[in-house]
Amino acid sequence: MGNGFGEKLRAERLERGLTQAELGKDLYSPSYISLLETGRREPTAEVIEELARRLELAPKALEAWSQPISVSDAEYVLAGLYARQAWDLRDYPLAASHAATAAKIALEGRNTSAWWNMTYMQAECLIKQGNWREAQKIMEHLLEHPMARESAGLAVRAHQMLAGIYQGQGQLSLAVDQGIQAVDLCRQLPKGSTLIVNAHHALIGALAESGRLDEAWKYCLAMIDHVDELSMTQLAGEVAWVVGNVAFMRHDYAEGVKHHERAARLLSPANDIGLWARFNKASAAVRLSSGIVEPETLSAIERAELALSIVGGNKSDQLEVAFIRARWLYLTGDIVAAVEKLREIHAEREHLAKHTAGEVSLLLGKSLKAAGDIDEALVHLAEAQKAFAAAGAQDRVQQALDAILEIKLAQKRAAAAAKAS
Repeated sequence: MGNGFGEKLRAERLERGLTQAELGKDLYSPSYISLLETGRREPTAEVIEELARRLELAPKALEAWSQPISVSDAEYVLAGLYARQAWDLRDYPLAASHAATAAKIALEGRNTSAWWNMTYMQAECLIKQGNWREAQKIMEHLLEHPMARESAGLAVRAHQMLAGIYQGQGQLSLAVDQGIQAVDLCRQLPKGSTLIVNAHHALIGALAESGRLDEAWKYCLAMIDHVDELSMTQLAGEVAWVVGNVAFMRHDYAEGVKHHERAARLLSPANDIGLWARFNKASAAVRLSSGIVEPETLSAIERAELALSIVGGNKSDQLEVAFIRARWLYLTGDIVAAVEKLREIHAEREHLAKHTAGEVSLLLGKSLKAAGDIDEALVHLAEAQKAFAAAGAQDRVQQALDAILEIKLAQKRAAAAAKAS
């Protein structure tokens, strides 16, 4: 039977927003479902019938799964296999190329489910490369396809990814809109679906970056209700990480530390070193944003730097980790080193999302002020204000304006004092 069965099984499962554990339930383990989907285990007739029943497939679909694999199916399976191998090796340009080939073969063979999933994977690969605009075009196309209108699971995945894409480009209001649509569609999914958690995650990230922290916290509490820590350890770790981020941003430090400590216990670098890198980067960033300068914060920075050196990452990832180090230097009083590092990051800020570039300009302005270079500080603070306004981060716009006003008031007082003397 080969991988043709496995690809069909995976496509049908993903359309319904089910994890491998949810599909297998009490009868089949997630590892067994994985073996079936990758073609490393042949299903018996009883297994096929049971899985088809759980997926609510028509009898004719069940019969189609049992047909010998065609030449075009074999070509598709091979291209898909190459794409996943390249993904595992973090060769994202090659993975995108193979995914596009697999999608083309699937489309020519009128296998729309396979076409949708491989096109989605192509967009994921483009995001890994920082190619936000091309990924956006692909996801908008997938969202317009009838399959996304017919399948709540596919629509949730599309809106969720678009939320991340808009956030990556600094278009925060659009990211929030997409996140809300994803969460609203989750009402049509089975309870406990990981897609529900992922949709909440995307919305929370966009709300938090926009400064809408009370709304973000509301969705954090809702997201926690959808996680079973015992059966979904890795996902539970990601949820604890996100909830901790928002708690720190709300200045609820005790809650933030509690959730990040839980995330550190649940997440493992052995399972996903890339995820481990992102967690430590985020943990260090929110701690520093809250002014928490302590050994654990420095340890998180060092772990993020180490993990990134192993997994690589795109230019944006590298600059974001460098910015966290610069913030540490600023908060620990090493202003000269902070200015030097921030100048390097600022020179390449076109690789960053608008709101992140704004953060770089804001901190550079503050660092220059601390170093006594007031005129250049004002230039960068005004630059930060524009970047935040373009991203729709109004609370950050006000912070930039406050910093500018503080300098100008100080200048006026100094001028008045000089005149009086």
